[in-house]
Amino acid sequence: MPSPPSPPSWRNSDLVNVRIAVDATSLIGHRTGIGGVTRTYLHRLTRPNFEISAFAVSRRGAGPMLDELPPRVEAHRRPMVARPLRSLWRRGPWPPIEWWTGAIDLVWGPNYVVPPAKNAARVVMVHDLTAVHFPEMCTRDVQQMPSLLRREILDGAWINTPSQAVADDVIETLQVDPQRVRAIHLGGPEQIGDATRLERAERGRVFAGVDEYLLSLGTIEPRKDIPSLVRAFNVIAPQRPNLHLVIAGPDGWGVDAVRDVINASPYRSRIRRTGWLTDADRDDLLAGTEAFVYPSLLEGFGIPPLEAMAAGVPVIATRTGSLPEVLSTAAQWAEPGDIDTLVAAIETVLDDPDVARSLVTAGDKRLKHFSWDRSTDELVALFELACAARA
Repeated sequence: MPSPPSPPSWRNSDLVNVRIAVDATSLIGHRTGIGGVTRTYLHRLTRPNFEISAFAVSRRGAGPMLDELPPRVEAHRRPMVARPLRSLWRRGPWPPIEWWTGAIDLVWGPNYVVPPAKNAARVVMVHDLTAVHFPEMCTRDVQQMPSLLRREILDGAWINTPSQAVADDVIETLQVDPQRVRAIHLGGPEQIGDATRLERAERGRVFAGVDEYLLSLGTIEPRKDIPSLVRAFNVIAPQRPNLHLVIAGPDGWGVDAVRDVINASPYRSRIRRTGWLTDADRDDLLAGTEAFVYPSLLEGFGIPPLEAMAAGVPVIATRTGSLPEVLSTAAQWAEPGDIDTLVAAIETVLDDPDVARSLVTAGDKRLKHFSWDRSTDELVALFELACAARA
């Protein structure tokens, strides 16, 4: 993809305070991956020349997420009722976000939706195009995202994506000008020292209730393909009587399919679902697992595998979407939806200590490619480009 032109800098201009409004709806309730990304960027965007505010497309406004916001971020508390607003936004650029925020220079939507604006520049983050390629895997609300996104593109929004794979998909699938799309890798977690890893691993095994387990982590939804992981576990479990499977993460949708395949498993007594986890329990479970397994059918970035690398455990993943780009040589690969290759990948990691160690070593090196400082700088550069083009 051609690189966008270097953005004109505002640092030498007369514009001192840049007013940016951020859609922080994803911070309400249990935080998912997108919520975590939004929160991280909000904390890092509080720079001297920025005035950051947050709004929520919710009947309750931004009030319920005040504890998640940095002290310098203003919260717009006026309610924004999602269903009627998104219905209007799919049809045209009304009502503008300034009705809720007042005058701003830019509005950023980190979760597929960026409201129309009267005068402000607009940037929207597209994490993947699951709703376009696999609408049957999405809820009704998510199925509406492509029409919203197409309207946003038609009205001149700029796009940031978490990977080049998603950027290329957006350009090709939605016929977007490559100059208006910027691939910006997310940052990664900090590597954990050996002593801390050992302590967390011990706590993780206590939490799991077993000494040997495979771990899956993420919101339960069809795209994550947990049923294939359970079926793969059914194949390897007979030869490994001490091995268990832990499936961690909150319910999204499609939970019945996961529950059914677990209940049908002859080894269901060795399969545990934890539900939503605190950050501490999540870190402990990651550190204690024999291997982290990520059987996604489509992925826009893949934060959980990087978290597993930081915890010092080998990663098994499916060769799909952005995962080869992000994980590179630091994963044992399976094919999406293919139980045989998933079984082979798991058995290789469990049976060959040299492979497991090499994946951990590769993971340590790979983590150095992902910096939240660099990611935020690149996002700011895109904001500057969008505002300069709007002026």
